[in-house]
Amino acid sequence: MHSHILLLFLFFTISFAELCNPNDKKVLLNIKKAFNNPYILTSWKPEEDCCTWYCVECDRKSHRIVALTIFADDKLSGQIPPLVGDLPFLENLMFHKLPNLIGPIPPTIAKLHNLKYLDLSWNGLSGSIPSFLGSLSNLDYLDLSFNRLTGSIPSSLANLHHLGTLHLDRNKLTGPIPNSFGNFKGKIPYLYLSHNQLSGKIPTSLGRVDFNYIDLSRNKLEGDASMIFGAKKTTEIINLSRNLLEFNMSKVVFPPTLTWLDLNHNKIFGKIPIGVVKLELQLLNVSYNALCGQIPVGGKLQGFDVYSYVHNKCLCGKPLGTCKS
Repeated sequence: MHSHILLLFLFFTISFAELCNPNDKKVLLNIKKAFNNPYILTSWKPEEDCCTWYCVECDRKSHRIVALTIFADDKLSGQIPPLVGDLPFLENLMFHKLPNLIGPIPPTIAKLHNLKYLDLSWNGLSGSIPSFLGSLSNLDYLDLSFNRLTGSIPSSLANLHHLGTLHLDRNKLTGPIPNSFGNFKGKIPYLYLSHNQLSGKIPTSLGRVDFNYIDLSRNKLEGDASMIFGAKKTTEIINLSRNLLEFNMSKVVFPPTLTWLDLNHNKIFGKIPIGVVKLELQLLNVSYNALCGQIPVGGKLQGFDVYSYVHNKCLCGKPLGTCKS
């Protein structure tokens, strides 16, 4: 009888034992305090197991905190607490759609060497993109979009050899695209740099990277962008619209996988190459350039409306006017 009671006691003791690491729990409670105890973190109670808290995930074996994902709350305010750097097993850190989250990206994030996913998008963050992010060698996804970040893009980001997606779009970044971005060694298939104030020429080194999706639109980039294209590449989406780019489109050989091509509002000249008819394009926009000659007949080119082709130097043919002989 006594042995059965002892076994039941041990069972319930183990069942209700806290799994969360005490050091991690202390850090999380201090993060909550730093944010002035926001409503979204109400479940973070000292008397409860932190592995059960909202916005928190523990590893099933070690029970260390591996994910902290706070998102979609307009009541949370303040800066990112430096204490986040004291969660050494963190793999996923997300502060997303927190409009009152302000200030710089804290340098303590550089301590999170296990980090694979870092999403600090749609906030009110300011200051520069810190170069120390390039030391997070396990990072696969980096999203700093929709903030108020200024300054240049640090070349150190090219050190992230596992990076698969880089979002720096919708900020106030200036300066050139780093030449080091050609060192991604074809690993990074998704690059978003649109809606900034980037300037200068696109580095030729970018031609070494086989992007799946590249968006450099709405900047002040100049010169040649033909290195982005190529017959051996597997790129699906290219958006270079609303820049100051100037190159001969006649000589461009497009990736056979291309489904989306937006070049509007540049200074691109020459003809639309006949090879475009072989592409399964879902979108094409070459308007507001300096293109000339007849729009090639075939493929999906005649299926796009006039707004895909208007305001060029002397482009003609369906859906525009008939070419003069």
